[in-house]
Amino acid sequence: MTAVVEISGVSKVFEARGLAAGRVEALADIDLSVATGEFVSLIGPSGCGKSTLLRIVGDLTSPTTGSVSVNGKPAPQARLDRDYGMVFQAPILFDWRTVQANVELPLEINGTSKAERGRRAADHLALVELSDFANHYPWQLSGGMQQRVAIARALMGRPEILLMDEPFGALDAQTREVMHDLIRHVHALEKPTIAFVTHDVEEAIYLGQRVVVMAPQPGRIDTIHEVPLPAQRTQEMKHTPEFLALKREILERIRETSGMKTDFELLERLCNAAAQVA
Repeated sequence: MTAVVEISGVSKVFEARGLAAGRVEALADIDLSVATGEFVSLIGPSGCGKSTLLRIVGDLTSPTTGSVSVNGKPAPQARLDRDYGMVFQAPILFDWRTVQANVELPLEINGTSKAERGRRAADHLALVELSDFANHYPWQLSGGMQQRVAIARALMGRPEILLMDEPFGALDAQTREVMHDLIRHVHALEKPTIAFVTHDVEEAIYLGQRVVVMAPQPGRIDTIHEVPLPAQRTQEMKHTPEFLALKREILERIRETSGMKTDFELLERLCNAAAQVA
C-alpha cells in the first residue's frame, strides 16, 4: 500500500534551561512509514517521545534532524493544506458555542456556506451518535460525549490523516470501551489514516493494525507488532489467546526498556518509618 506518512531519520532535541546538560534528546533516529488507511498505535513508557513524534507529524513542532513527508509533501505544507485532523486528551471545546457550532467551526473558518457546514455537521454528529445534542453546550455533556464532539469536529474537513494523542486517557473504563468501538466504526466508514498515541496496551492492540512500541532516553522505536485480529472487532476478542499473548509480549518490552525497577528494600524502610511516625 502507498505510504501516506514517511518519517525518516527524525531526531528532536530540546534545549533545556536550568539543566546541567542544557539539552534533552527527546527522539533519536526515528524511521516509520504509515500506509494509506492504516491504523497505527504508538505506545511506550512516559518520556519515550510518543506525543512529540505525533506533534512533529502534525507540524506542531519541527524535528531537529530528519524529515517528515505527508501525502508526498513536507509536513508544514500538509498542515496548510489541512490534510490533518487532530484530537487531544482534552476535547478543547468552546463553552459558549453549542455542540453544532463547535463542530462547524473548522468549516466556518474556511468560509464554507452556513447551509453546507450545517449539513456536514449534522452528518458527523449522527456518525458519533450525538444528533440529539446538537443544541446543547459542552458543559452539559459528559466527558465521553465531549470527546465525541471533538472527533466529529476533527473529521469535518474530511482529513486524510487523523492524529490522536491519548484522546481517551481521562475517561472511565466503560466509557473508553464505548469510544474504542466508536473510533473503530469511524475508521471503517471514513477510512482515514490514524496515528494513535496511548499508554494503554489493551487499547493499542484493540484499535491498531500495528503497534509501535517506543523506548525512552532517547525516544526511539523498539519493536513493531502486527495485530493478529480481523478488521471487524468485538470486546470479547480481548480475551483470546492471540490478544493476551501479544499483550504480554508488548508489556515485557515496555518493562525491559523503561529502566524503572522497584527498590523493595527502600520501599520497606519507607513503610517502616511511616509506621513509626504514626
